[in-house]
Amino acid sequence: MVEQRQRIEIRPGVFRSLIHTEKLMLAIVDFENGPWPEPEPYHSHPHEQLSYVAFGEVVFYCEGQTERFLKQGDTFGVSSGVKHTVKVVTPQARIVDCFTPIRQEFLGPASTTGIRRSL
Repeated sequence: MVEQRQRIEIRPGVFRSLIHTEKLMLAIVDFENGPWPEPEPYHSHPHEQLSYVAFGEVVFYCEGQTERFLKQGDTFGVSSGVKHTVKVVTPQARIVDCFTPIRQEFLGPASTTGIRRSL
């Protein structure tokens, strides 16, 4: 079964919409509050992640790797348990994230977990 979730604002200027099956999740994250002066705090999760920058520009930081400047059309991946983060460097950006297994914590009625940042 495929389930789709409506776009929700997870914090001021950051929106997420989801589609998922039992084992695979696609999250579209829209950032409308850039550019940021600093990156998100590092985080990790047990899920494997592949991401695509649909538009805008970000800096991707990943434990054990050199920071990467990414623009529209670029991709990145994160293995389970590896700390990582991003910094939005344009006024708007969209990242399409794919997770396996699905992020159960994203499925609450108005879940705001996942991308967090102090404003």
